[in-house]
Amino acid sequence: MQALKGKNALVTGSSRGLGKQYAFDLAKAGANVIVHDINNHAASEFNEAESGHEVARDIQSLGVKAEFIAGDLSYPKQASSVVAEAINRFGAIDILVNNAGGDIGFSTPRPNPNDALDISVEDIRSVVDRNLLTTMYMCKYVGLHMRERKSGKIINVGSIAGHVPVREGIIYATAKAGISYYTRSLAEQLRPYDINVNAISPAPTYTGRFLATRTVKEEEGKSRLQKIAHPEDMSGIVMFLCGPSAGVLTGETIVCWV
Repeated sequence: MQALKGKNALVTGSSRGLGKQYAFDLAKAGANVIVHDINNHAASEFNEAESGHEVARDIQSLGVKAEFIAGDLSYPKQASSVVAEAINRFGAIDILVNNAGGDIGFSTPRPNPNDALDISVEDIRSVVDRNLLTTMYMCKYVGLHMRERKSGKIINVGSIAGHVPVREGIIYATAKAGISYYTRSLAEQLRPYDINVNAISPAPTYTGRFLATRTVKEEEGKSRLQKIAHPEDMSGIVMFLCGPSAGVLTGETIVCWV
């Protein structure tokens, strides 16, 4: 349970949803946690927490250091600032979990229409910025820090949508597919510096946003591996990638099929 004691982990988009589960599980494993979200009140959007600062305080109760840092990672300067502030407060970043993202429209919870042709150009930009580009920006700035230290682990969060053809959410699926290729290539660049870069492509998972933006079909009679996942299911895989058991694994994407 203390496999990550003394490590410092930055989890983007971690005041809510899957990111929040990752942050708490990292803390339970002994890691100090930098909680991040686009702003302090993002956690309250789907009633998952009162604020980012409250999530950090709850994590502190587990006996580790935890602080909240806000920033819109779709802007390179803000991404750089979040990384610089995290290093200033914690001294170093040992683990980066690039969780921030989502199929989020420019001015709506989800793009509408949400296909390849009728979707607005504003929504295309919003989805690509929030998923692929935020991952690239954070990997760039944290990767420079880790390369200098010759140590670190990066876990990028894609989606099962990036591995199957879809009719809805095509831009989102494409951005997530790009994360898998980017992960494999970045892993090769950072291999000489003992930095592991891997990814997880989560299956559909119950979160506040998921329940607010999707209709859940009846699951009675389905097997455990056919049902919508729970946050702890996905977090177990992230914890494996963060821990010593994945010490020689790099460039891989673990795809959670349903």
